[in-house]
Amino acid sequence: MAAVAAASLLLSASPAGHAAPAGNPASQTTAKAAQTVLAKGLLSPLHLSDGEDGSVLVSEEFKGQLTKIARNGSKSVVYRNAAWDVAGSDRRGRTIYLAESQGAGPMDPRPLAGHIRSIDPGGKQRTFGNLAALETKHNADGGTRYGFRDLPAACVAKLPKDVPVSYKGQIDSHPYGIEVYGSTIYVADAGANAIVSVDVKSGKAETVAVLPARPHTFTAKEAAALKLPGCIAGHAYRFEPVPTDVERGPDGWLYVSVLPGGPEDPALGARGAVYKVNPHNGRVKLFADHLMSPTGLDMDDDGNVYVASLFGKGVLRLSAHSGKQTVVLPGMLTADVDIRGETIYATVNSLPAPNAAPDGRVVKMPLDD
Repeated sequence: MAAVAAASLLLSASPAGHAAPAGNPASQTTAKAAQTVLAKGLLSPLHLSDGEDGSVLVSEEFKGQLTKIARNGSKSVVYRNAAWDVAGSDRRGRTIYLAESQGAGPMDPRPLAGHIRSIDPGGKQRTFGNLAALETKHNADGGTRYGFRDLPAACVAKLPKDVPVSYKGQIDSHPYGIEVYGSTIYVADAGANAIVSVDVKSGKAETVAVLPARPHTFTAKEAAALKLPGCIAGHAYRFEPVPTDVERGPDGWLYVSVLPGGPEDPALGARGAVYKVNPHNGRVKLFADHLMSPTGLDMDDDGNVYVASLFGKGVLRLSAHSGKQTVVLPGMLTADVDIRGETIYATVNSLPAPNAAPDGRVVKMPLDD
């Protein structure tokens, strides 16, 4: 997931195995039984969105491919370009929009590039919204300082060389999740740590909001587990906020799922969040905290937020009124979620196991009350 959390620090390996979802075993079993597998054998199905005629669109990001899954489970390729990371998609009418990029993060040697691609019903394509150029020119979080603020010099000297003590946001762009509303496309840029708007007509891209740093105070146990010096215990590290998806809520605000920089697995606990962003003035408010690796989200008409918890228990429902978390679709490696009417769709098994054939899946189940 290094490409997802483009500039994340202190990365740990993803767990080789994942515990079964906690909670009432009977209710978990019932929910599992209610799930229908629409498609399997997918490679990194990290993104999911509505298609037409009851279909869904799935981005197989590592494959550079957007795949349509019909209501009967049949697959067809909508777009393929292995040279690009094909990320989130959305529709306006019968036109499909998707985000694609290259060069995100320190591990990708390609030049930084990224944009929105549209595909109309006749198959005509257009690229617009130069997201990499926007980030290169303005460096959205260039004024944000990450890392430790008060670590004694003696402790700094003990840190591994690949752990920056303190730094400002760097130029990076990885458009990940998108939301089309009217003639505007909102982009969760996981490299820029920002929400960006792209005008469909003009193609102009602008920064809407920069997400706030995610501080975490280390315990002695956490320091030992990560093989870091014990002297960091009691000190806060300001991690980068990594936006993974964006959805316009019924209240007009944008809801944004945010991974914490650093370990996305449970090594440091549930550190993800959902923020609300005012699309008109860029104001940012915390909606829900203490989420495990939120990599996708959607909403229902009542304002409840549904979050795909990649290293957590599956799809979580966050109450519109209290933010209370409830598991509504148990699953492993759940990367994205989509709500259509009274049905919930999700991608599971979304990261391939070592030396095993890809078995990413799209599942659906009735959305109860």
